Amino acid sequence: MSVPEQLRYSEEHEWVAGLDNEDGIVTIGITAHAADSLGEIVFIELQANEGDTVESGETFGEVESTKSVSDLYAPVNGEVVAVNQAVIDEPKVINDDPYGEGWIVKVRVSEEPGDLLDAEAYAKLVEEA
Repeated sequence: MSVPEQLRYSEEHEWVAGLDNEDGIVTIGITAHAADSLGEIVFIELQANEGDTVESGETFGEVESTKSVSDLYAPVNGEVVAVNQAVIDEPKVINDDPYGEGWIVKVRVSEEPGDLLDAEAYAKLVEEA
C-alpha cells in the first residue's frame, strides 16, 4: 500500500499535501487505502465549492463506489480555492492516481491543523484496521 512520506493524513483516510507552502494552500484527496477499500469510484458529490469554508472533521462531500457511499471529511479548516473538475467528471481518476491527478480540492488553510498523522503513523493505522 502506497503511503507517500511527504503527505499528512487524517484518521478518516484523507491526505493533505503542501502544509509548508508559503501561500497557505494545501491539496486534499483520499488515500490509496480508501480508494482500494471503496472499489471503483463512480460518483463524487461535493457540498463545498470554491469560496466555501470547510471545517476540520466536518463533511464536505461524499464518494460513491460500486460497493458503498463514504463521506469526505475536511482534514483542515479553511476556504476552498479550487475543485478538481476532472474527478467530478471522471471519478475513476481517484482509483488510478489517488495522490496525483486524483486530488479533490485545494484549501487555503485558516489555522494550523493539529491532529494529522505522518506517513508512519498512518501506515500503522491502516495495518491495524
